[in-house]
Amino acid sequence: MVFSSTLFLFYFLPGFLLLYFLAPARFKNVVALVASLLFYAWGGLNFLALFLASVVINFVLIRFMDKAQNWQKRIYLILSIVLNVAMLFYFKYANFFLENVSALGEAAGSSPLTWEKVVLPIGISFFTFEKLTYTIDVYRGVNKPLRSFWDFMLYIMLFPKMIAGPIVRFHEIADQLTDRTAFDTVDQKLAGLFRFMIGLAKKVLIANVLGEQADAIFSLSPAELPVAQAWLGAVAYTFQIYFDFSGYSDMAIGLGRLMGFQFPENFNNPYISRSITEFWQRWHITLGRWMRDYLYIPLGGNRVKPARLYVNLWTVFILSGFWHGAAWNFIAWGAYHGLFLVLDRLFLLRLYRKLGALSILPTFVITVVGWVLFRAETLAGALAYVSRMLGLGVNITAALPYYTREFWFTLVLAAVFSFMAALPRIERWEIRTLAASHFSVRAAAGITAVTALLLLLSMGYIVGSSFNPFIYFRF
Repeated sequence: MVFSSTLFLFYFLPGFLLLYFLAPARFKNVVALVASLLFYAWGGLNFLALFLASVVINFVLIRFMDKAQNWQKRIYLILSIVLNVAMLFYFKYANFFLENVSALGEAAGSSPLTWEKVVLPIGISFFTFEKLTYTIDVYRGVNKPLRSFWDFMLYIMLFPKMIAGPIVRFHEIADQLTDRTAFDTVDQKLAGLFRFMIGLAKKVLIANVLGEQADAIFSLSPAELPVAQAWLGAVAYTFQIYFDFSGYSDMAIGLGRLMGFQFPENFNNPYISRSITEFWQRWHITLGRWMRDYLYIPLGGNRVKPARLYVNLWTVFILSGFWHGAAWNFIAWGAYHGLFLVLDRLFLLRLYRKLGALSILPTFVITVVGWVLFRAETLAGALAYVSRMLGLGVNITAALPYYTREFWFTLVLAAVFSFMAALPRIERWEIRTLAASHFSVRAAAGITAVTALLLLLSMGYIVGSSFNPFIYFRF
């Protein structure tokens, strides 16, 4: 069920909020859990029983781990990690490996393999990461395990964050799972509704408009593309994925605040970054922190020699690319970003410091080219598309075809919203506004008016348009 769908906005969300707000405090978790199970069942009923079974097994293993001593703790930790990674590997990567084994066999003269394609459950990557973080946090002693199985299931299945994050680590909301009274205020609910509407507007008023044209351009043969149109498609997708993904995160954070949960921020104006290193401190922040704490630091972090450090960086980002999708273009995207992270440490950061704010431009260009690897259906298609952007081939000076005023206006609007935080005063204002939890009467009236306007504009678009893609099905 997509947050920006009429089903969710007109039926599921109002019904859930009505029941949740009316329910006594001791029953709010029950309402949230039932709603989360219904939410997932709507799009993944075939996998619900399997996912619930994995939650039960994890809960039991972690309870045993908490009571065990010394080496026995590690055994339960390994069992839980293997279970979760194996489940992710099977559903997300079985097809990828079988396809590649079949291709190698055909190249060697064997018959191609035949198998029944494995269907990818929605949200399995986020689902798996949160089970892993619970296991590891309890093992490290960051938090004691939850006593209630139902609270544990709610942590894993909580619907606002289920399909597109943010990745909420157990210790970040452990106390809130049992007591959210500190955040159960009118101001928090207003802030949550405001944040949800910002995310909805980013998704439907900006990302969808740009995405429709980006899809049209990427559907063309790269050989047919003029250089200008190739760049236009790449830039449109660059803004689409940011406003779509950050919009979903805003909606999840807003829904969380409506319920009394404080989810971590996931985006912080990534396109004003002055290096790829900074980009990954601002883009998908919860994934970056997860990779740092559970992969990069265990590999040695910054404590190792430079050569080993560069290998670790590259390893982590190749794995990050593979986590995003089971295809070579995702692996290439991860390796591409890993390369620039290494180059940053070798010499680029020194160069960017000399450029000052101008370093935003080369960083943005590097990011745009990287998104082509991410967006293309195949690695060969991505490389062909990038070659057109570089002007390789024929027909490099052909004029752009006609695009509507709505598209150009939205593209300019996306650029303004993406880069205006390069002014420190604006960035500080954004942070204060989004983090606010107490409002004066005047501020509350203003936020309410803006929320109502965004709601009307977004609903108008949703009702009047059939283009409403869900780009996270592969994650």
